Amino acid sequence: MNEPARTGTALVHAEYHLFQITDPQGPVADDLDTSRTGLVSADGGAIEVATGIHTGDVRVTVESHTRRPAPARGWEEIAEISCHSLSGELLVTPFMDDPADLPSLASQGPGSYRLRVHARGRDRAVDHTTVDEVVESYLIQSWPAAHQDASLLRATDAYGAQVRDQPADDTIVIDREDSLDIRVGRERDILRRAQRGEYS
Repeated sequence: MNEPARTGTALVHAEYHLFQITDPQGPVADDLDTSRTGLVSADGGAIEVATGIHTGDVRVTVESHTRRPAPARGWEEIAEISCHSLSGELLVTPFMDDPADLPSLASQGPGSYRLRVHARGRDRAVDHTTVDEVVESYLIQSWPAAHQDASLLRATDAYGAQVRDQPADDTIVIDREDSLDIRVGRERDILRRAQRGEYS
């Protein structure tokens, strides 16, 4: 029987439509554009999970398994991505902050893993920068596995459809004409470059 090795739930702060999964010792995945699945991508060595809200807290549950679990029921979007942990620590991390208070997704230490990300609620407050309540939830399952291409298992929310319709490398989703549009993309690019040390 495949019981979760470790589980945990916490509120994670999303910024610029994302939160991340990282390893403190190095990159976990090659770059992958969000338009492939509309939910998970990889940029600068980190895995990124696309949120409907621009800024605010989302509820994240992690389950680390010893072998492949069944997808959970009742979720609007489900996608999978492969990654590799150098340190044996795969951590859910806000874009600009320390890791969340959640167990590592690397249940067997250093090595290759498959992550299955489930999402719901992304259509409820698209692009909002302040939300009075938590409207989005995520479940991330992990298990040891050899590398495979990213895959989309379930696609039912409108936000994911918008993201998948964007051209590659242009996946900032704008839901209304008076929103942040180009400025958000420029700010996010500046932050990414600064994190990589491209500015002196």
